[in-house]
Amino acid sequence: MEKNSKIFVAGHRGMVGSAIARKLEQEGFKNILSRTSAELDLRNQQAVNDFFANERPEYVFLSAAKVGGIVANNTYRAEFLYDNLLIESNIIHAAYLNKAKKLLFLGSSCIYPKLAPQPLKEEYLLTGLLEATNEPYAIAKITGIKLCEAYRDQYGCNFISAMPTNLYGPGDNYHLQNSHVIPAMIRKFHEAKENKAGHVELWGTGSPRREFMYADDVADACVFLMRNYNDKLFVNIGTGEEVTIKDLALMIGEVVGFDGDIRFDATKPDGTPRKLMDSSRLHNMGWKHGVSLKDGLKKTYPLFLQANKK
Repeated sequence: MEKNSKIFVAGHRGMVGSAIARKLEQEGFKNILSRTSAELDLRNQQAVNDFFANERPEYVFLSAAKVGGIVANNTYRAEFLYDNLLIESNIIHAAYLNKAKKLLFLGSSCIYPKLAPQPLKEEYLLTGLLEATNEPYAIAKITGIKLCEAYRDQYGCNFISAMPTNLYGPGDNYHLQNSHVIPAMIRKFHEAKENKAGHVELWGTGSPRREFMYADDVADACVFLMRNYNDKLFVNIGTGEEVTIKDLALMIGEVVGFDGDIRFDATKPDGTPRKLMDSSRLHNMGWKHGVSLKDGLKKTYPLFLQANKK
């Protein structure tokens, strides 16, 4: 990518897309294309085709998606499958038609089988059954990977894919029902502190293990891959470190300043027991994350407070 290259960041208002746009701007890229969903409905094939034909982006970061946590994934199953299939199919095909030089598709660690060996290696894709609660979203993301591979195989397109681990940080969604685990916990603990509640109740047993990455780190990895990676196999983006949900809750409670009890409702689903990415391929290319979980949470809580004032 040159500093004057025309770069389309699809989903620039989302957590990952906004982080990628910030990273590009910080590095001096001046020609960044972006459209809000009101300006361009990425589910509309004709609208997407017209946008690509008019703008001719050279590089595409495909971070646009309908996303949410375990509750949203399980509740809006049809929307998570339909909307994400349309978004990725339209953009990937339009990038091919208009001869984009390179495209990076962003997926999710939920693409892996529920009971796959740990840590999760890229070759474990499609070797077992998916976690039932987010199966529609996972199928959509797997389809995006396979679209990139198919357009590479048939048309020679330099379309690559990357699978980030669980993300948090700037631009996150703090809705209690539709958010991921860290923002949902931050809001729960904050409201419990404000209301002087004696305890916070969380879903599941607290035993599942998860890996988390600060959003600006994944943006850095995406720009690194756009510059340096040109192979067919998708790449995991992770830290290589994991924490139990219980320990995460204790950490967030400490950062927020909540000193009450933490109770787990074991009648609610845990989701996947463990989900640690094997990111050795990326690390062996020379990239590593820069923000620890504790430091990332300390950066994120003030962002929540700021967002909560609006």
